[in-house]
Amino acid sequence: MPIDARQAVAAAPRRSSLTWDHKDVLLYHLGIGAGTPATDPDELRYTLESRLHVLPSFATVAGGGSAQSGALAAPGIDIDLAAVLHGGQSVEVHRPLPACGSVSHTSRVTAVHDKGKAAVIVLRAEAADARGPLWTSESEIFVKGEGGFGGERGSSTRLEPPARTPDHTVERALREDQALLYRLNGDWNPLHADPEFAKRAGFDRPILHGLCSYGIALKAVVDTVLDGNVTRVRAYRTRFAGVAYPGETLRVRMWRETPAPDRIQVTVTAVERDDAPVLADTVVTHR
Repeated sequence: MPIDARQAVAAAPRRSSLTWDHKDVLLYHLGIGAGTPATDPDELRYTLESRLHVLPSFATVAGGGSAQSGALAAPGIDIDLAAVLHGGQSVEVHRPLPACGSVSHTSRVTAVHDKGKAAVIVLRAEAADARGPLWTSESEIFVKGEGGFGGERGSSTRLEPPARTPDHTVERALREDQALLYRLNGDWNPLHADPEFAKRAGFDRPILHGLCSYGIALKAVVDTVLDGNVTRVRAYRTRFAGVAYPGETLRVRMWRETPAPDRIQVTVTAVERDDAPVLADTVVTHR
């Protein structure tokens, strides 16, 4: 199922409306592990509607996750879901996300990179409400077997972690049903639920959504370094360096960047697999 890179990039932007309310935000927070312990005041700000704060990473699932599917529905894109992995994600929030909202959403494929044995589709999206811009995001979708079409390779720059002990290290246990819960946010790819489909994609069992690990890591940074204040987050980016499996433990390491005090560098690894990489090239920029 070939990709027509020229057609995908030349296509007109896709425009849609996204709406959400507090139930969607609560489901997202529960899907990334919030609410343990259930009566902890620090957790209730994620799980109780009367005091609800919204993690900026919620932007990746606002509107039922339909925004993330834009790259796969663009003209010139006809691919097998079993060949698809999330390669990277960034979000910049222009002001705090509301617990209930409605936005106009515009997205377009800005590039299709040729990695040889794979293609990477870059999708840029912007969301705005009546008050103006709310967030800007960029997704990189890795498609196995679709490279070799002669396109530009794109950047391969990597961000090495500091050569010193992390300023903070925390561990986050994944539930056995973490992916089954998270997929209720709108990502129905059977790779995260169906063992047979996962095997066809090259995994011995269903894997966790990369965006679930993405949300877990941001919550860990907010809770550990930013005093639990979600409004301090300005931007957040990562590269999905490997997979996580439900039931594993994620180790989140954080370094304050001395030359740039508004940046926190992060790595995420899987404890039970000898710190196999999960998230890399990860930076939280904050106020």
